[in-house]
Amino acid sequence: MTQDKNISPDDRARLDQVFMQVVLDVQAQVQQTRPEQPGNLAAMFHKESVAEALQGCAMLIAGWNQNRVDEAGVQRSTKALRSLGLGDLAGRVENLRRIGGE
Repeated sequence: MTQDKNISPDDRARLDQVFMQVVLDVQAQVQQTRPEQPGNLAAMFHKESVAEALQGCAMLIAGWNQNRVDEAGVQRSTKALRSLGLGDLAGRVENLRRIGGE
């Protein structure tokens, strides 16, 4: 498992708008998704995946507020986003690991 990435306070201030734009965009797009198939079972799995993605985003925001990119939040979000068929968004979240350089 990869570790959280610490961000300097200066980098956090400089990159806050970019980070938050990604996370808020992910949240908005996830909330607009619908189950791919009809039925209660599909709806249940969809709801669970949406909740996981949103929880991952909350973990990312909480970590960001502590000057770090939360690796568990990245993993939770990307797994859920892929299960929702949102691979492009998952890639954007994974790119947050590189924010602020190495």
